Amino acid sequence: MFDDKLMQDGALAKDTPQMSNPHLPADHPPVANEKIGVLIANLGTPDGYDYWSMRRYLNEFLSDRRVIDYSPWIWQPLLQAVILTKRPFSSGAAYKSIWNEEQGESPLMTITKAQTKKISEAMAERYGDDVIVDFCMRYGNPSTRSKVRIMAERGCRKILFFPLYPQYAGATTATANDEFFRSLITEKWQPPVRTVPSYFDRPSYIDALAQSVERAYGVMETKPDILVCSYHGVPQRYLMEGDPYHCQCQKTTRLLRERLGWDKSEIVTTFQSRFGPEEWLQPYTVEEVARLAEGGKKRIAVIAPAFSADCIETLEEINEEIRESFEEAGGENFTYIPCLNDDDAHIAALSEAISDNLKGWIE
Repeated sequence: MFDDKLMQDGALAKDTPQMSNPHLPADHPPVANEKIGVLIANLGTPDGYDYWSMRRYLNEFLSDRRVIDYSPWIWQPLLQAVILTKRPFSSGAAYKSIWNEEQGESPLMTITKAQTKKISEAMAERYGDDVIVDFCMRYGNPSTRSKVRIMAERGCRKILFFPLYPQYAGATTATANDEFFRSLITEKWQPPVRTVPSYFDRPSYIDALAQSVERAYGVMETKPDILVCSYHGVPQRYLMEGDPYHCQCQKTTRLLRERLGWDKSEIVTTFQSRFGPEEWLQPYTVEEVARLAEGGKKRIAVIAPAFSADCIETLEEINEEIRESFEEAGGENFTYIPCLNDDDAHIAALSEAISDNLKGWIE
């Protein structure tokens, strides 16, 4: 069900089963056997860490009005003339430090492939070959449009779209959905579609997070003084304009704390990856870990509940930049707890969400 030939952007499976229908005329184009498609989506990744690969990726990402909502008349000249002449070098160096050289791809790509394979196996066990699972990226390759086209070619007459963001934000979940809906514009035969909502408070997701913390703490000689739950930041005004992201992050932390049976003093919510001059959600992770160290919290652990897979923001920003901030302020022991990635409990939680949202289409 999960086919490596579908990994390449725009590649079509050559062995798509064709429907044998005696009612079709001889000159009718081939019709694939009817399937249900599950298309999971992640943020995206550059094709490489060289200047031009990084520039193409950053241009697509930073031109998204859901991500940067300043007027294009102001933003685009600044982006094209200043930011995209410098940032590809620094971002490329950061990607190079974490790149999966063996596979020739970013860790996010490697992990997303592994997640898709395991989810596909879970769907096959439950539904046989009636459900096809594949993945796409909002930015870069494989594109959402190419994978919608592939699913249509393979006979998917219904598609469930699943952005892998536990907490909803306009700059993540909404823009992924936007691109999915835009992809349907070019389809002659549009399938009925559904989108999977945010799963920030789903018990199976919270339990998977808790298990990852328990495993990490279980091998430590001394328990950390505090667990920092670091979420990707967004501008503070997004909250004031109605985006529920901040509230969903806070609830995820609370539910995780309750599942672990901890006191409020043992866990804190912070926000990372600030960009631009305006105020973003606070406290900022890079500043908070320094404050904790200065305040006597010499041993901390950091987890990133907003990321379904390890990526540049976790492997480089948290495990290098934020770690450095903590240690320079006097911190002594910094532990990064990896994202859930393709952990079995995580795959079970994602598969459960998929099955719940397929109800009425297939049982």
